[in-house]
Amino acid sequence: MAVTILIVEDEEKIGRFLELELLHEGYAVIKAADGRTGLEKAQSGKADLVVLDVMLPELNGFEVLRRLRKSSDIPVIMLTARDEVMDKVAGLDGGADDYMTKPFAIEELLARIRLVLKKRGGGAVADKNHLGVGKLRMDVQRYEVTYDGSRVELTHREFELLRVLLENKNIVISRDTLLEKVCGYDYMGETNIIDVYVRYLRSKLDEVYHIKLIQTVRGVGYCIKDESEYGK
Repeated sequence: MAVTILIVEDEEKIGRFLELELLHEGYAVIKAADGRTGLEKAQSGKADLVVLDVMLPELNGFEVLRRLRKSSDIPVIMLTARDEVMDKVAGLDGGADDYMTKPFAIEELLARIRLVLKKRGGGAVADKNHLGVGKLRMDVQRYEVTYDGSRVELTHREFELLRVLLENKNIVISRDTLLEKVCGYDYMGETNIIDVYVRYLRSKLDEVYHIKLIQTVRGVGYCIKDESEYGK
């Protein structure tokens, strides 16, 4: 049976766009155009995940989430047009599983949906403690990375950056998303820190083993592709 996703979005064009993309990916879709209807549909038990806009008529997204969490732990990804730290804090503290700021790349939203469903046990899940591509292997539990059997020494942030990219192979992840995942949503340091850590990883992997592991998508972010695509 297909995973069912509830879209709670009052902007008709955005809602329809999301619906078509999700249907194309094989999901079943339920839609609601206001917070009150969205809450009722989320509580009905017919959806497996909710994509919830913040700015909604009737009830805003934060209120929908607050009421929903009294009776349900259904996964929720929140969408907002405001890139405010306090909005993200409110959403995550209120029980949201993830948070995205508009405008966003549909590929990134799809990647986040897959990741949230994996964490919640939805769908077929590979061994999430053992990641890799080509001769690169990551043991998440042992906090160990090897290439062709040789140990690669990484710092905590280098390891976390590599882990996020490996968990989302073939998906371009934006710098902002990587910053949030690797450094935390409250990080207040240099804005180019992800670029810096990508360079560190390349110096320890690409330059040593003569590969091109982490791909740069100009103006968007980074990704790791399957072995057949990046070569050796």
